[in-house]
Amino acid sequence: MKTSRTARLANAALWYSEKQEMAAELVDAIPLSKDANGVYRIGGSRVTLDLIVHAFNRGATAEEIAQDFPSLQLSDVYQVIGYYLKHGSELVEYFDRRAREEQATLEAHQEEWSPRGLRERLLARRKNR
Repeated sequence: MKTSRTARLANAALWYSEKQEMAAELVDAIPLSKDANGVYRIGGSRVTLDLIVHAFNRGATAEEIAQDFPSLQLSDVYQVIGYYLKHGSELVEYFDRRAREEQATLEAHQEEWSPRGLRERLLARRKNR
């Protein structure tokens, strides 16, 4: 059965379009997952997006970040930094929420985590052994 030149060109264009979409999906596969609490984690690890972004914004390179977090792959760190640079404006609300949660946690445990009286508590613990 002979197909027309137009049909062959249409099939080729469709095939090419599908291949481009598949390539775009592969390129955009960022190693981010959102946990049950709505926190973005990197590459299946417990490391959060905000930790990586804060380190990057303080001037750390991707290599330094990967060294600081051995559970991360260097390629994942690069992809996440690239995602942040491209989509930073979309993540502003997420980072604001995470900062509020961090502040609330610190305030809730201020006495428990306070360094005031630490020496005395440690000496008392040593004495009770």
